[in-house]
Amino acid sequence: MKKITKYIIKNSLKRIFLYRASLVRLKMMGVEKVFSYTLANETGVTSDQVRKDFSEFRIKGNKRGGYEINELLGNMEEIFHRNKDHNIVLIGMGNLGLALSKYSKFVQRNMNVVATFDIDPFKQKMRSDLPVYSMGRLKEIIDRFKVKVAILAVPEISAQEVTDELVRVGIKGIVNFAPVLLKVPADVIVNNVNLCDELESVIYCVHKMIKADGLKNIELLYRDMKY
Repeated sequence: MKKITKYIIKNSLKRIFLYRASLVRLKMMGVEKVFSYTLANETGVTSDQVRKDFSEFRIKGNKRGGYEINELLGNMEEIFHRNKDHNIVLIGMGNLGLALSKYSKFVQRNMNVVATFDIDPFKQKMRSDLPVYSMGRLKEIIDRFKVKVAILAVPEISAQEVTDELVRVGIKGIVNFAPVLLKVPADVIVNNVNLCDELESVIYCVHKMIKADGLKNIELLYRDMKY
């Protein structure tokens, strides 16, 4: 049975991403050991939160003598299955899809976009570092490269239809850039990435902060006038 799914990345997992970025930076500076309070200061959380997150993901270390940075990074590699390559397909070669296909960080993190797909025959003939296939070859390519994850960068009107086809050929995880909630079986993960939502969230917070600062300034002005 299909249902609308929106995979919510746990806050603890988001913090692991932050810890990893901080550890990589510290390692580049020549640091070999780190304490939980150092990571806490780097990422804006408490030492207890760092240790709690490490415990949740079974990351071990010497709390008194500090954590070995290389060991921590190794543990995090295991969390994200960085010890093996992950083949991915990209559906939709519009402006966003084209930009994603050229994103170099994928390769650095062992994520290989092995093929892209688009219904436009002109795009299928374009010279590119990655081949652009017709949707008719989707199952062939997915079976050949044993792909389980897809990036969806198609228009809203066709997103569900394409998703149904991805599920039919064995895709189990979808990163969805289309502005629509997709219906998939319970054993398929969908992570929605809506750039407009992210921007509007920042805009909301900025205006809220400006309003709060304005009210604070009015209160200070009123107090000065009163005295």
